[in-house]
Amino acid sequence: MGSLMVPRQGLSTDIAVRHTVVNMAETDVTRMSTDYADNELELFRKTMDLIVDSDNGTASSTDILNCADSLQTKKLKKRETEHVLNRLVQDKWLNEKNGDYSLSTRCIMEMEQYIRMLYQDQVKVCHICHNVALQCQMCENPTCGIKIHTPCVARYFKGRTDPRCPACEDFWPHEIPDVYRSPSSQSETQSAAKENTAPTPRSTAQTRRTRRS
Repeated sequence: MGSLMVPRQGLSTDIAVRHTVVNMAETDVTRMSTDYADNELELFRKTMDLIVDSDNGTASSTDILNCADSLQTKKLKKRETEHVLNRLVQDKWLNEKNGDYSLSTRCIMEMEQYIRMLYQDQVKVCHICHNVALQCQMCENPTCGIKIHTPCVARYFKGRTDPRCPACEDFWPHEIPDVYRSPSSQSETQSAAKENTAPTPRSTAQTRRTRRS
């Protein structure tokens, strides 16, 4: 019976949480439960466990595949697991890079309350934006230990030659990344630039005909 226990929580607690999620009307969690089978949702939950438990906010494909062989609902074969992971990435619930998986921005934003409820003793929030912090940098002062999202680190410390922790004022020893611009924001900038370009000869001619009429 030991193999049936869910890590960190009893089976009854896990079932109660699952029923709470399934019964939450008109939420993204509910819509997710209608798009995935029970064992696929359990795999996603175990993937979240691995990600939250990790030091860098990621879970390796190897660890996830090992979880798929011990699902309580119905075991998944390797090919089935890979297919589910691909779907979760395509549906923007997970991000994948070099075989490591992390929670996507969509997942963290739309399921934040669920994550806070489920991992209330493990999850910290970003000191800058106050959202759930998984992939982030942490102050190395043992009496401080605040976390800051990598994008928030880039924005907060931009242009500072002597970066200091915003909470304890200790030196911030981590590498300060460049401010990240998502592909969507870049495409929006490019679209705006196109809209602000001078009109083509054809559009100018059309404007003249309009004025004459």
